[in-house]
Amino acid sequence: MRRYVIRRLAQAAGVLWAAYTLSFLVLDYLPGDPVSAMAGAGMDSSSIDPARLAELKKQYGFDKPVLVQYVDYLSKALHGDFGDSVSTGRPVDTVIGDALPQTLQLTGAALLLAALFGGGLALVATYTSQRWLRQLLLSLPSLGVSIPTFWVGLMLVQLLSFRVRMFPAFGNDGLHGLILPAVTLAIPTGALVAQVLAKSLFTALDEPYVQTARAKGAGRVRIHLSHALRNASLPALTVIGLLVGQLMANAVVIETVFARNGLGRVTAGAVTVQDIPVVQGVVIFGALVFVLVNLIVDLVYPLLDPRIVVAATVRRSPA
Repeated sequence: MRRYVIRRLAQAAGVLWAAYTLSFLVLDYLPGDPVSAMAGAGMDSSSIDPARLAELKKQYGFDKPVLVQYVDYLSKALHGDFGDSVSTGRPVDTVIGDALPQTLQLTGAALLLAALFGGGLALVATYTSQRWLRQLLLSLPSLGVSIPTFWVGLMLVQLLSFRVRMFPAFGNDGLHGLILPAVTLAIPTGALVAQVLAKSLFTALDEPYVQTARAKGAGRVRIHLSHALRNASLPALTVIGLLVGQLMANAVVIETVFARNGLGRVTAGAVTVQDIPVVQGVVIFGALVFVLVNLIVDLVYPLLDPRIVVAATVRRSPA
């Protein structure tokens, strides 16, 4: 178990380093100049006073070679210092901290809706004896995964905001303004939950212990919920990290569509003006959340199913 934990921690550190390095390289090779953007010249630095431009580049370290910039940023990041925003001058941790509550509200509500809708759909689809209903329900997750999230958001705004006027189209207006973006964000996530859980349930329902329960006279509902669902939920745990990553990625689009002042919108704006410190701070924060969730799942899963550690031990044992 100790080796298992150490290996997972090393993998988590590698993922964080790779995310940081990749984001730095991508932003460095983008056309344009973040200092010029900050000074209001867009992509053209020729209209800025050269002395002022040199001063700003020195202030943010952009006058140094790329490798030196990378080492400096990485060294500060390891100490929790992501610097100041190039576009606003505010500390990056303050920028992230101000936007984080809105994103947590959105992703939390979306994850809850996804679990309820996706889990409910999978349970009904695997329980019903009506073939047409089962096929209909099982076709919905593929549709939910394939439809672009921004298109769903725009359609919901057009229908429920502009025509029916049930919900506000934009902004952070409390719970009422959270419903549309949360539903939009929950659709692809709930579809993934339904796909994974339905497949696991079908597999569990064919297991010998289920056949034994049927032979002993257990009812369908009890078999489905007490026997099949309990065991089918274990494989579904492995996609939690994927769900978190999907939610965070889609939040960038959803918060832009619904004009919510969360991390997604902050990221989109920072990328537009090449605000490297902010983008790197958000990337590291997102990667850290993703890694922590996956690490927790990796550590909890063997406790729920010890066969994982046993199987890994057998594979490492000499023949």
